Amino acid sequence: MVSGATGYVAGWIVKRLLDEGLTVHAPVRNPDNIESLKYLNAVAAKSKGQIKYFKADLLKEGSYDEAMKDCELVFHTASPFINTVKDPQKDLVDPALIGTKNVLASVNRTESVKRVVLTSSCAAIIGDAIDCLAYPNGIATEEQWNLTSTLDHQPYSYSKTVAERAAWEINQKQTRWDLVVINPSLVIGPGINPKSTSESFNLIRQLGDGNMKMGAPEFYIGVVDVRDLAEAHYNAGFIPQAKGRHIISANETSFLTLAGILQKKYGNQYPFPTKTLPKFMVWLMAPLAGFKRRMISRNVGYHWRVDHSKSIKELGVRYRPVDKSIIDFFQQMIDNDVFKKVKK
Repeated sequence: MVSGATGYVAGWIVKRLLDEGLTVHAPVRNPDNIESLKYLNAVAAKSKGQIKYFKADLLKEGSYDEAMKDCELVFHTASPFINTVKDPQKDLVDPALIGTKNVLASVNRTESVKRVVLTSSCAAIIGDAIDCLAYPNGIATEEQWNLTSTLDHQPYSYSKTVAERAAWEINQKQTRWDLVVINPSLVIGPGINPKSTSESFNLIRQLGDGNMKMGAPEFYIGVVDVRDLAEAHYNAGFIPQAKGRHIISANETSFLTLAGILQKKYGNQYPFPTKTLPKFMVWLMAPLAGFKRRMISRNVGYHWRVDHSKSIKELGVRYRPVDKSIIDFFQQMIDNDVFKKVKK
């Protein structure tokens, strides 16, 4: 079973499972909405596997029971990734925390389930880039937990942290099923659904739509290709000795570096940023862009570093070059006329 099957990351996980000839149970909000399922159906039609849809609601207890029936392996990927929210508790924390509790309650009721692979985030490890200064050699590992995010400061990161902690607590109260956690950084690369609504899409789109033409803020971020992330999930599900948390991140990079890669490929067709915006300017303008100044203070100019060696050794992840990931992602946006009205 794959929760959030129509999502950006889950789409590639579902494809990987179907290509192996497996049967995938996909709980979705509305199984009758053919339009929202057409991309998964197209993938299934070309595969050796089979997909079955079930009606489910992340916030409704028991709604995953039917979808989970007879499954041995559960991938729980469903959780919102949005940066600007009106009500962090309602929009971020409740879906992440209550959703995780509801899915795992169904796991506890479903005798056939042997393993759960949970999509958490590096945000459950690092709250702000400045946190890395306190870690050995300035690099985060799976041992670290985000202790700095709250409902008011970095609420998305807070939601991922409380949801993952809850999952471990539930897992440790029983012995039938084991838990393997995937902690990705910012996910980039083309989607199964080319009209993605993920926050990753929004962030990378801004490199080419003129939003950053005056310059890019000096944010350092980790990135990983969505296809490599799907492979990490698949291996986490099927490698018997897989256990614990796994940082899935190819490289530390920055918005300016990513823009440079795109400019090298596309030249001056799009208004890519070519310089760094001074931190004081980013700080001043933050509220206008929907960001809090504390977030700017604790992230801009600070390196964001993680150790991904466990993912390579234990899950066999082979990271593709960031250049390929970002170009494939941007090209998909071009092919879908995302930049149709953008002036050079």
